[in-house]
Amino acid sequence: MGREAEIRWVPVGELGEVRMGKQLSPASRNSGTQLPYLRVANVYEGRITYADVKYMGFSASEQVTYALRPGDILLNEGQENLGMVGRSAIYEGAPDTYYFQNTLIRFRPGPEILPQYAQAVFVNWRRQGVFANIAEKTSISHLGGSRFAALQFPVLPLTDQQRIVNILTAESDLERSVEESIAKNRHIRLGILLAAMKPITQTSSPTGWARIPLKEIVPFAEYGISEALVNDPGGMPVLRMNNINEGQPDIADLRYSPVTVPERLQLRHRDVLFNRTNSIEHVGKAALWGGELPKATFASYLVRLNPDKNRLLPEYLVEWLQHPLIRQRVKAISTVAVQQVNVNPTRLRELEIDLPVSLGEQARIVQALAACDEQIRHEQAELAKLRQLALGLADNLLVDKVQT
Repeated sequence: MGREAEIRWVPVGELGEVRMGKQLSPASRNSGTQLPYLRVANVYEGRITYADVKYMGFSASEQVTYALRPGDILLNEGQENLGMVGRSAIYEGAPDTYYFQNTLIRFRPGPEILPQYAQAVFVNWRRQGVFANIAEKTSISHLGGSRFAALQFPVLPLTDQQRIVNILTAESDLERSVEESIAKNRHIRLGILLAAMKPITQTSSPTGWARIPLKEIVPFAEYGISEALVNDPGGMPVLRMNNINEGQPDIADLRYSPVTVPERLQLRHRDVLFNRTNSIEHVGKAALWGGELPKATFASYLVRLNPDKNRLLPEYLVEWLQHPLIRQRVKAISTVAVQQVNVNPTRLRELEIDLPVSLGEQARIVQALAACDEQIRHEQAELAKLRQLALGLADNLLVDKVQT
């Protein structure tokens, strides 16, 4: 920053109030005034969600102690994921409306610290692993109010704090603009899909369309391998449930088969993969294999659904499987197992598919959706670059080390 002489290192606890929230107990469910409180599930990096707010009892004195005011910073005190410990957001709601549980730490900045600057420092600390380093590690990692309060905080003049906040806010606004554009293009894509496949919602097929059982043009469903997988990249890459995302294979987090995989179970260009086992919101996802790796196979959580290409394009099949109404039908035929939902491929193939008889018309629909996908991928790449630049910018603007 070029102004190291103006930095003072002061314990967080001396720059504002550090307080743990109220512990939930059986008595709190029935005593005191029942009031809404925030917990870990409500606090994300840079934002607070009020979609699922719980209630518990607060006495008159507890209401004073645990009430939230605009400018309060809430940090996740405990998380299973160590890297998420200390995730923080600024409360910007009305005063004395929400309260907080002991899964959160509240930092109420004093006059020397701008809330936005403090939160920027906390975000930087979390990303650098500062909170992870001081957390008490059990089955759930705990930040600890006293350990957090003891961290040495870089105090700058308020004018410098505001300058840093302005720069980071401008960068954040740019990211938000790209995020909004991605959301808009996804909405456009959905509109194209719904319009193009409108016959799905109609009682009978219009001219040029057919409605037939899927099994007539998808002769069989093929299960993947059931071998125990390893992290050693010397084996063959294996696609699992988490490797299907938005109709495309995601090869960022792969596991490998330590044994030889028969050639018939290796993925081929334009194979359609269907996620038959997962949580209810993810079961039924599908993807088209485009040869992203020279060789790969798939786990038995997935099935391969290859159609008769003379009647049904694999690309169209994937889009049909991702249609919101078809996703609902898939969920309707699912069976619930322990913590997961399963789809029987035989029952899946009994569903009726609506499709243009002409392969050219199927291709036209697919190409219109592919154009949206290309734009979305371009903007996602731009967003990833912006986020990487933002990390570097924050490291440059904020002190890149911590005194403990």
